[in-house]
Amino acid sequence: MTHRAPSTLLSAALQAAERGWHVFPLRPGDKRPALHGGTACPGTGDCAAGHRKWEQRATTDPDRIRKAWSAGTFNVGLATGPSGLVVVDLDPVKAKDPKGTPDGASSLQALCERAGHPVPTTYRTRTASGGHHLYFTAPDGVRLGNSAGRLGTHIDTRAHGGYVVSTGSVLPHGPYEVVDPTDPAPLPEWLHALLTPRQPVRGLTAAPVPVRASRYAAAALRAETAAVAGAGEGVRNWTLVRAARALGRFIPSGDLARSEVEAALNSAGLRAGLHENECRAAVASALNWSIANNPGRLA
Repeated sequence: MTHRAPSTLLSAALQAAERGWHVFPLRPGDKRPALHGGTACPGTGDCAAGHRKWEQRATTDPDRIRKAWSAGTFNVGLATGPSGLVVVDLDPVKAKDPKGTPDGASSLQALCERAGHPVPTTYRTRTASGGHHLYFTAPDGVRLGNSAGRLGTHIDTRAHGGYVVSTGSVLPHGPYEVVDPTDPAPLPEWLHALLTPRQPVRGLTAAPVPVRASRYAAAALRAETAAVAGAGEGVRNWTLVRAARALGRFIPSGDLARSEVEAALNSAGLRAGLHENECRAAVASALNWSIANNPGRLA
């Protein structure tokens, strides 16, 4: 195990605080908070008015940080919510994963390719396990929570209610280190859209579905058209293309008719504020791609 001197860990905590990131101590050589839990709360100090959890006690105050790290070789926890951050956590493949399971970095690469965007350049760290953390600034006025697997296999996100282990910290199998010191970029709008809980769109749940459609295909048609209709400016076209590619695979199998998919998606695109000509062109191109890459049902 690699050990860090107390001064090194204190320096890491202070450097994070200088960026405006709220930190709190983690157990030495561990990822778990070093602060007491609710059942062991003494009801004094910070908790005099009631128990305060690690997210509430995370701080940028250098005096409080020096006092906390003077008590031991604590790793550095970074509370993402108070810090105004959304961190995308790319995990490596685990020993128990089936053969061929992609790691988080590969999943993100594939997600970006499908969305038509490059992998974002932003502040990035390497974790002790060999994964990566990508730091983004959170959108103003938005309170995103944590997610697990929502963006893809071995991709988690940390925002309000979450924390990450900061650089300078060390675990038995390795340290946390900066890979790209670039300042955190704003969370891309298309990633924000994927992390925002979908709101039901009135009037779409009763949309007609072909009689021959399987229950799964019918549900997919309703969900994808609702997602398109509810997409915000900046991600509408991408959401429409993604939906058409997802639904296109049901056409060769005979579960959905192309004309009905086109009609539903074009209508949803208009609801989202897209122009009719761009809707039709985007849907046709995405369906052609999906049909070409998805074989029909075998006889």
